Amino acid sequence: MRLGNNRILVSAVSILTIWRGINHFSAMAWRSHGINNRDMVSHLKRNGVFHSYEVEEAMSQVDRKYYSEHNPYMDAPQGIGYGATISAPHMHGTVLEALKDHLINGTRALDVGSGSGYLTVCMALMMGEKGRVIGIDHIKGLVDLSLANVKKDKVGHSLLQSQRIKLLVGDGRLGYPEEGPFDAIHVGAASPSLPHALMNQLKYGGRLIVPIGPEGGNQTLEQIDRKEDGTFTHRTLMGVMYVPLTEKDQQWPY
Repeated sequence: MRLGNNRILVSAVSILTIWRGINHFSAMAWRSHGINNRDMVSHLKRNGVFHSYEVEEAMSQVDRKYYSEHNPYMDAPQGIGYGATISAPHMHGTVLEALKDHLINGTRALDVGSGSGYLTVCMALMMGEKGRVIGIDHIKGLVDLSLANVKKDKVGHSLLQSQRIKLLVGDGRLGYPEEGPFDAIHVGAASPSLPHALMNQLKYGGRLIVPIGPEGGNQTLEQIDRKEDGTFTHRTLMGVMYVPLTEKDQQWPY
């Protein structure tokens, strides 16, 4: 009995330690503002949002000023119209760090809810000349916006011309089987439950990063890996708050 109580105490201490670590990370991350793109990236790295050279290099090359009209270097989400936002820089850094081992030369990725186009471009840069990223959004106005943003950015424009990125209108909840399966999938809005259609479009050995939870409720950023035998493993990365992954008409009924 005593051993059991000790085990419970150890578990409680471990959970508390993890929770404190998450809170510390969140507090540090949200202070990663910058006066320009390089300054912002430097703060993100210093605050432990990412550690890899690949993520640092991609975020340094893709200037957020082309993808966020308002406060591009503030570490907070910004509205981009159509009921959508561009995520805070620390969330983009977190996602890229989690996917970095799957965003390598020659791989294929899907960015669901690609919005401004920013993360799609960062992913493509990390994937090298033989990689390809599909960015998909269900609102044509957002896809038009992302195309305009990418064309203003020399880095993004070159990726578009070389067809290393493709931005299109579609229901991202269904994925994009025409170009699957994918080594990496990112979802930029909160799914109310496990997105099985997307999970099934992962390659064996692939990884999906998706926020899960109800609109306005408790949401967590989940890492879902497809093992070589086709089964899945889940890992919770952190608590988050995202706009919902929903019907087009519910997001923007105009």
